[in-house]
Amino acid sequence: MAIVSIDADIKAKWPQGHCAHSPGSPEELAIIAVDLLVKELGTSGAQNFMNQVFLRYSTEVLDNA
Repeated sequence: MAIVSIDADIKAKWPQGHCAHSPGSPEELAIIAVDLLVKELGTSGAQNFMNQVFLRYSTEVLDNA
């Protein structure tokens, strides 16, 4: 596996509020993304979306990344 660092400023707005994040790792970026997906789609919708995304990757592809 590769070591990945991220340099990003994320600003998100929705009717009830807003947030700003500066993730430094893929793990931090994933947490932010899941949080925003849950806000947008609800827990069940976010889980369904993530399941569809993970279906695109086989175990072999992930092991060789």
